[in-house]
Amino acid sequence: QVQLVESGGGLVQPGGSLRLSCAASGFAFSNYAMRWYRQAPGKERELVAGIGSLSSDTNYADSVKGRFTISRDNAKNTVYLQMNSLKPEDTAVYYCNAQQMMVGYWGQGTQVTVSS
Repeated sequence: QVQLVESGGGLVQPGGSLRLSCAASGFAFSNYAMRWYRQAPGKERELVAGIGSLSSDTNYADSVKGRFTISRDNAKNTVYLQMNSLKPEDTAVYYCNAQQMMVGYWGQGTQVTVSS
């Protein structure tokens, strides 16, 4: 059974940090590119960051460049999103996605709220 389980979300003040984790099971994690998406209320889901299967290539949305870092540990079947200098506009539900060709899996999401 394929599972992607996100954790690490919560309430944080502007300027603070959070580290999201996504634990994968039920598929060959190391063969999949991994991505973090987010969706704020009333907005479309958007790509935040992505990382290739070998961790050598990463990409980021312009809005998070220099503040967020995506990484993966293939031995632990886990992908991370380190989020620093958080802003209120980063408030959203964050989703983990695994993708290989036309096959994709999604987690259930974790809420991140940035507010004073």
